[in-house]
Amino acid sequence: MPELAEIHRIVHFIREHLVGKTLSKVQAQHDDIIFGKVGTSAAEFQKAMQGKKVVGTGQQGKYFWITMSSPPHAVMHFGMAGWLKIKDADTYYYRTDKPADQEWPPKYWKFLLETSDEPKTEAAFVDARRLGRIRLVDCPADEIRNHTPLKENGPDPVTDKDIVNQAWLTEKLGKKKVPIKALLLDQANISGIGNWMGDEILYHAKIHPEQYSNTLNDDQIKALHSAIHYVCSTSIGVLADSEKFPEHWLFKHRWGKGKKNQPAVLPNGDKITFLTVGGRTSAVVPTVQKKTGPVAKDIDEDVAKSTPANSKRKRVALKKESDSEAEETTQTKKRETPKQKKPTVKSEYFEEEKPKPAVVGRRRSTRTSK
Repeated sequence: MPELAEIHRIVHFIREHLVGKTLSKVQAQHDDIIFGKVGTSAAEFQKAMQGKKVVGTGQQGKYFWITMSSPPHAVMHFGMAGWLKIKDADTYYYRTDKPADQEWPPKYWKFLLETSDEPKTEAAFVDARRLGRIRLVDCPADEIRNHTPLKENGPDPVTDKDIVNQAWLTEKLGKKKVPIKALLLDQANISGIGNWMGDEILYHAKIHPEQYSNTLNDDQIKALHSAIHYVCSTSIGVLADSEKFPEHWLFKHRWGKGKKNQPAVLPNGDKITFLTVGGRTSAVVPTVQKKTGPVAKDIDEDVAKSTPANSKRKRVALKKESDSEAEETTQTKKRETPKQKKPTVKSEYFEEEKPKPAVVGRRRSTRTSK
C-alpha cells in the first residue's frame, strides 16, 4: 500500500504537471466502490472537474487532494494498489517493465484528465483492486482538512511536525494499551505510517513492535519520536525512491522473506525475523529490538495459567484489550448505538489495512541503477 512517502511523491508530480493548468477534458467510469462508497458518482466527479483550473494539491498521511478554481475538490486515497499515472512521466515508486503499463489510456483507469495547454498533460487514476476512494468535498480549499475523511484522521508527521512533538507522543502512548506497531498503523492516531514505515521506525528506535505502547520509558519515547521524523523526512526527501534509501535501512534487506535458502539479514549479519502484529507482517531484528516490557503474548500466557477454562468473560476481555484502538473505538460506538452504521472513514480503514502476504523480492525503485 502506498504510504506517506509514496503519497508525497505523487503530490510532487501533481504539483509539477497539473497545478496551474485547466482541465479541458475529463472522463470518469463509474465504480460503485471507488466512487459510490464515499457518496460520489463518476458523473458528479466529471462535472465538478471539467473546465476548471487545478490551483493546488496537498496531503495528509495516505490521503491527497487536488484543489480546483472553485469547489468541490477531489480528495483521494489509493487503497492497497491504486496510483495516479501521468503520461510520459515517471510517477511510479517502483520499476515496471510490463508492456501493459506503457499503454494509454492505462488498464483499470477510473478517471482520465487532459489539460488544455500544448503539449497537453494527461493523467489517470488506476486501481485494479478497487480499494481506493475518490470523493468530492464541497468547501473552501483551505478548509479541506476540517471535513471527512481528513478530520477523523490523526496529524501528519511531516505536514504537522509541530503537533507531532515529543510531548504529544508521550501523551498519546500513555493513553493507549496496544502493541506499539498497531498504534502506529492506526490512522486515527497518526496519519500516513503504514507497514514498511512502521517497521523502519521501530527498528531505528530499537523498540519491539509487540511491546505495549504505555510501557515505553522516556528514553524510548524520545527515540521513537526521533525515528518517526527521521524515517519520514528521509524517505520523502528522495521522493520514496527506494534505491536512494540509506543502505543500512531495514527496508533494503527485508524483502528476502519466502526466498528459499536466502534468509533475510542485514549487512552486519543480524537476522531479520517476521511476526504478525496488528494484523500485519512485521519485520523485526531481535538483536536490536528487544522487549523491555510486557507484550500481548506474555500477558496471554500469564492469564491462561491463572484463569479457569470456563471463565469465558475474562478471556474475551483480554482479547479485546489487545485489539487495536481503532477496533475498540468502533466496537464501543456500535454497542452504544446499535442501529447506527460505522462511520465511512472507519470502514475504509479496515479495508485498507487488511492483512496481505509479504512481498517476495525487493521492491524496485523507479530509477535505473548505475
